[in-house]
Amino acid sequence: MRVHHLQHVPFEDLGSMEPFFLSGHHEMTSSHMYRGDRLPDMDAFDFLIIMGGPMGVYDEKEYPFLHDEKIFIKHAIARGKMILGICLGAQLIAEVMGASVTKNKHREIGWFPLSIDPRISNTVLAGCFPEKLNVFHWHGDRFEIPQGATPLASSMACDHQGFIKDNRIVGLQFHLETTMESARALINHCGSDLDGSYFVQAEHEILSEPERFERINRVMHDVLCGLMLPH
Repeated sequence: MRVHHLQHVPFEDLGSMEPFFLSGHHEMTSSHMYRGDRLPDMDAFDFLIIMGGPMGVYDEKEYPFLHDEKIFIKHAIARGKMILGICLGAQLIAEVMGASVTKNKHREIGWFPLSIDPRISNTVLAGCFPEKLNVFHWHGDRFEIPQGATPLASSMACDHQGFIKDNRIVGLQFHLETTMESARALINHCGSDLDGSYFVQAEHEILSEPERFERINRVMHDVLCGLMLPH
């Protein structure tokens, strides 16, 4: 499969997804939006992955590339592409599908449990998420669920943590791809976000249990398999 990803900052990359795609011998390409890369032709990829970033969907004046990126995502949806958005990526998908994206009541950073929506059992992601799972979060915004999409999960800090539509368009507010290395990079570049508020953990809490990264990376593997298997 031909996989293309959009990256918004140097330090938020594919994480654990990269070795997954490499081991499957998939063709991988990318557009690094922060350095002015061109967006690909629609016929050049099958699977689009939209990564996170510290900016918001409403920051087009500061980050002009967001305008063209939204148009590109809208076209990819219309062309029937498989699409996965993570954090900012999920918010971009939600917005172009007509759902609102706003500031969340709480900033949510660190390891917090998900409540899985039972309606996920009717999608290709059935069985991907264990009943009890602490996942990694780093966000301050939230999205509404796009019309016609199935909600995936919620948390104490944020009511909408994910959605899936047509078994090919997935938005995840949380991070399953984060490795210990990429978490350290986030802390190094966005450490000022660790403000000590109720749903924000300190650096030592985030990095204290390496096995948690391994657990979420295994779930990321299952999500990708669920999306990419023929249906």
